[in-house]
Amino acid sequence: MTISELLTKRKASTADGLAIFDQLGPVTLDFMLGRWRGFEIATGHPIEGLLDCSGWYGKLFEDEEHVHPLLIYSLNKKQLYAINPLLIPLGINFPKIGLLRIALALLKPILKTRKAKARIRMIECRGKVTGTMVYDEKGIFDHFAKIDEHTMFGMMDLKGSEKPYFFVLEHDTAPYRLQL
Repeated sequence: MTISELLTKRKASTADGLAIFDQLGPVTLDFMLGRWRGFEIATGHPIEGLLDCSGWYGKLFEDEEHVHPLLIYSLNKKQLYAINPLLIPLGINFPKIGLLRIALALLKPILKTRKAKARIRMIECRGKVTGTMVYDEKGIFDHFAKIDEHTMFGMMDLKGSEKPYFFVLEHDTAPYRLQL
């Protein structure tokens, strides 16, 4: 599978996802800074579909110590807000339907956070040192590889999961108002 096919189909086997990650170059922490819009790569991972149906937008890397790992669209898709990943139980098999987005909107006062919930570091992954987002309160590393000057391939390493979860982030400068 090629990178072009991955981006077009948004679907791959875990083996193909790993092979693509391995062929891409590392990213630096400076490259990661800014707001990024994301989408999932379907591989059959247990959390697949959860981000899409939740209204997930992407991530915000303010600096090395301040990262918002989960930006969510408001119901009207005109604003973004950060949610606390600690309050999202990834071990539960949620129904992956649009009602989840409404539930998150109703729970927004509880889930929303102004505090950064992750940081970024250069960490070795699969033989290369690359930019990695480290969650503050969850056993998760998101390792990144560079697709091009505006696109990163993400590989989530969730403690206890047998296989990685893949996603793509595209650097974004759209005029969404961020509620922090």
